[in-house]
Amino acid sequence: MEDWRNGGFGLYIHWPFCVSKCPYCDFNSHVAARIDQRRWQDAYLREIDRIGAETRGRRLDTVFFGGGTPSLMAPQVVAAILERVRRTWPLANDLEVTLEANPGTVEAARFRGFREAGVNRISIGIQALDDESLRLLGRLHSAGEGRRAIGIAQDLFERVSFDLIYARQNQSAEDWQAELRAALAIGTDHLSLYQLTIEDGTAFGDRFARGRLPGLPTETVSAEMYEITQEICDAAGLPAYEISNHARPGAESRHNIIYWNGGDYAGVGPGAHGRLTLDGARWATETLRAPGAWLEAVEQRGNGETPREAVPADAQGYEYLMMGLRRDTGVSMARLAAILGVVPDLPRLAGLEELDLLQREGDSLRATRHGRMVLNSLLAELLTDANF
Repeated sequence: MEDWRNGGFGLYIHWPFCVSKCPYCDFNSHVAARIDQRRWQDAYLREIDRIGAETRGRRLDTVFFGGGTPSLMAPQVVAAILERVRRTWPLANDLEVTLEANPGTVEAARFRGFREAGVNRISIGIQALDDESLRLLGRLHSAGEGRRAIGIAQDLFERVSFDLIYARQNQSAEDWQAELRAALAIGTDHLSLYQLTIEDGTAFGDRFARGRLPGLPTETVSAEMYEITQEICDAAGLPAYEISNHARPGAESRHNIIYWNGGDYAGVGPGAHGRLTLDGARWATETLRAPGAWLEAVEQRGNGETPREAVPADAQGYEYLMMGLRRDTGVSMARLAAILGVVPDLPRLAGLEELDLLQREGDSLRATRHGRMVLNSLLAELLTDANF
């Protein structure tokens, strides 16, 4: 059995447009005065046809519309894409179709259109529950608009998730504790809770480098916020199934689990990444980032990708470790050995177990709660002197 089947097969559709660019965002998102949605629809359909021909016969488990702000897409475009998806692949009986939304783009009629098109899960970028924090994050919506957007989504969709960012400017551990309790009281089955990171190439990155981003919590306070997050969500029945994602059992994002479990996924749209196993080889795919360049490439040569790169066995093993240790379930050592073609030698593993950062149980290796909090450093230590 090819290894990707352990994780499944998903389709990611990237919509690159936003109403404005958030200062913390390093995603491939752009502001455009005018968008020819019919032209974009045709390009997406052509790319689905191309990838579908390569992966014919595979069962598709998930579709994810990400961005950018996919809720800016016309419902008719989403409907056309999903109709082409149904004609291209056999579908899982429980196909998950997620669409990301921002509160300022949420209208009941538009959301009804998405539901009728086949979307069955909504993920809303709330980010904060008070107006001052939203202003500091550069968000255009108010806290009231955010709550109304969640309410509209909950009226129309059985599965609703929303995002919050913590360790923000001028936020204390007590502030975050109160905000998280308020978020849980809204009554959703999935929360994505991200610690603010300052990325190079963003407006926040530039301000931070110039000393103009005051009030950020210390590392100690940020770590306290992480522990608060775990404790409160555990008590509420939404444990962390991944570093930043919490869900009631059965409500996890199945699309993201494909990434973390080393499945295959096709990426369509500007800057979309993918992993495809074809003819026994695993390939890393990437598309042109600039929206105009991607659109013209699809129209003129029928392919929006940049040249593919083969992923060798050692890189596949590293990816499996890096992504799998984000999960509460961890990784299978037997599967890791099968990917690598050799039993891996990890001489520092025992020491990391003694520090309560990693835990082995039978075939499973997983990061503990403390280990997941410092996962990048943990991986670097685990792979020092490793032999595979």
